[in-house]
Amino acid sequence: MAGFILPRRILIAAALALVVAGVFWPILGHDFTNYDDDEYVTGNPWVQQGFTRETLRWAWTSGHIYWQPLTWMSHMLDWQLFGPEAAGHHAVSLAFHVANTLLVFLLLERTTGRTWRSALVAALFGLHPLRVESVAWAAERKDVLSTFLWLLTTHAWVGWARRPGVGRYLLVVLGLALGLMAKPMLVTLPFTLLLLDYWPLGRLRSGHDLWPRVREKLPLLPLALAAGVVTIAVQKGATLGSLETYPVPVRIANAIVSYAGYLGMTLWPHDLIVFYRHPGNAIPLWKVAAAALVLAALTVIAIRERRRRPYLLVGWLWYLGTLVPVIGLVQAGEQAMADRFTYVPLLGVFVAVVWALPPWPMLVPLAAAAVAALAIVTRAQLPVWRDATTLFAHAVAVDPENALAHLNLGVALAEKGELAQATHHYEESLRLKPGYAEVVNALGNAALERGDPEQAIAHFAAALRIAPEYAVALNNLGYALSRTGRYAEAIPYYEHALRIDPHFALAENNLGVALARTGDNAAARAHFETAIGIDPRQADAHSNLGALMVAAGRPAEGLVQIDRAIAIRPDLGGAHANRALALFSLGRFDEAWGAVHRARDHGAEPTPTLLAALRARAPEPAAP
Repeated sequence: MAGFILPRRILIAAALALVVAGVFWPILGHDFTNYDDDEYVTGNPWVQQGFTRETLRWAWTSGHIYWQPLTWMSHMLDWQLFGPEAAGHHAVSLAFHVANTLLVFLLLERTTGRTWRSALVAALFGLHPLRVESVAWAAERKDVLSTFLWLLTTHAWVGWARRPGVGRYLLVVLGLALGLMAKPMLVTLPFTLLLLDYWPLGRLRSGHDLWPRVREKLPLLPLALAAGVVTIAVQKGATLGSLETYPVPVRIANAIVSYAGYLGMTLWPHDLIVFYRHPGNAIPLWKVAAAALVLAALTVIAIRERRRRPYLLVGWLWYLGTLVPVIGLVQAGEQAMADRFTYVPLLGVFVAVVWALPPWPMLVPLAAAAVAALAIVTRAQLPVWRDATTLFAHAVAVDPENALAHLNLGVALAEKGELAQATHHYEESLRLKPGYAEVVNALGNAALERGDPEQAIAHFAAALRIAPEYAVALNNLGYALSRTGRYAEAIPYYEHALRIDPHFALAENNLGVALARTGDNAAARAHFETAIGIDPRQADAHSNLGALMVAAGRPAEGLVQIDRAIAIRPDLGGAHANRALALFSLGRFDEAWGAVHRARDHGAEPTPTLLAALRARAPEPAAP
C-alpha cells in the first residue's frame, strides 16, 4: 500500500507554526508589566470579574482607552481561565500570532499559487523582531486579535471575489465589524481589499474597473467611518494630543520621518524599546528632507513598475495606507512611533521585497540565513519583556533621556522595595520633564513607603498643583492625610477623586475608612459596598465592611466578608486582625488566637483591647 504523503502546504504551515512558536516560547515565563497591563488586565476590576451582565455591558459601552469590546472580552476570558498567572495570557497572544502567520501564508499561497514565496513572507512576518512588542506585551492583545480578524476577513473577501454571493459578502461585513471591535486599526481594511483586487486577484485591470471595484466596498465604509469617529470621540481630551502641543507641521514632519524610520528598523532592527519619545518641533529639516526623498523615490519606482511588477505598488501602498491611522497625523499618546504599529503594515513591504527577488537558486540559502538571523535577534529581544524592570531598564539604557522610562523603572523598583534606586529614577525623570505630575505623585508614594507621610503630603499637593484633576493624586493625598490621623481633611480629596472617576474602587474604600474614623459608620458602609460593587476583588473593602458588621453586633456576617478579603489577599494583615475580632465575638477563642498570629505574620497587630480580652478568656498559645 502506498504511503500517505501530506500536501506540501500543510508541511510548510506546520513548520512555520513550530518555528514561530519555538522562537517566542520564552514569553510564557514572562510577567506582566506596569505599562498598560494594569489598565487592561492586572488592575482592571471589570476584566477580573469575568463574564457577567455588568462586565459585558461595560465592555460594549465603555470608552476606556478605545471602544474595543472584543478585546475586553478576550481579556475577561483569559482572566476566567488563568487568573493572575501571566503565562496563560501570553500563551493566548502567542497562539494568535502563530495563527496570523499561517493565515498570511495561506492567503498569499491561495491568491498567487507561489508556495515558497508565500512561506518566506509568512516567515518574515512571524519572526521579525518588530513583532516582539505585539506578541510579548499582554496589553497588545488587541494587535494580534484584530489582525487575526483582519486576515480572516481578507480570506472571506477572496472567497467572495471568486464566487460572489450574499452569504459570502455578509462574512466580509461580519469580519470587519468584529475586527473593528478589537482595534480601530481596521479602518483601512477596505482600502487593502482594493489593493488585492489589483494584485494578485487581477480584478482591476483598467480604469474602467475602478468604480465597480470601489462600489463593491461601499457597504464596508460606514463601519470603518463609524469606528474612526467613535475612536476620536473617545480619545479626545484623554490621549489625543492637542494642536497646540503637536501643530500640523510637526505632525507631518514626524509622519514623514517615521515612515522612513520604520523601513530602517525593518532592515536593521536594533535598539528597539517600548516608548520612542516624540521629538516635537526638534526634528532637523535635513532629516525630514532625506526621509521625504526616500519615500518619493520608492513611490516613483513602484508607480513606474506597476505594469511589470504590480506587487511593488500594492506592497508599497499597503505599507503607506495601513500606517495612516497610527503615523501621528492624529496624535494619540506621546510616542513618535511604536514597534507594534508595524504589525500589519510591514506585510506590504515583505510582499514587495520577496516577490521582487529573482528566481536564482543562490538566493535560497541567503533567504534562509536572513530568516534565521531575524529569529536570533527576536529571541535576543524577548528577555527585554520579561518584566517591568527589564523592560524599562533596557529603555533607559538605549535612551537615557527617556522620562517615561525612568518613571516606570522607578515604579518597578519601588514595588521590589528598592526605594533609593526608585527615587533616583523619579528625580531623573523629573529633571528631564519638569512638571511631570505622575513623577511627583510617585515621589509621594515613595515617601509613604519610607514612613514619611508629611513629605508624601507635600509631593501629592505639588502633583495636584500641576494637574488639579489627577484622581490618583487626590486619592493619595487623602490617604496620606489619613495616615497622620487627619481623616476629616482627607474626605474632600476622596470625594473630588470620585467626582472625576466614579469607578475608583480604592478611593471609595478609603473614603469609607475616613468616614468610619469620623463616626459616620452608615455612610462608611455604603462606600465599602460601592467599592465592592465596582471591584469585587477589593480585599480592603471586604475586610473593612466585615469589621463594621462586627462592630454593629453582626460578627457572623462580618466574618463572611473578612474571609472573602483573605481569600483574595491571604497576606492582608489587617484582614487577619479583623478576623481575630470577629472570632472573639463569636466565642471561638482558640481560632481567634490563630488569626492574631497570622495577622502578626503579615505585619499587623490587633488592638490592645482585643488582646487583653482574649487573654482574659484563653491563654495565648505559642506562635506556630
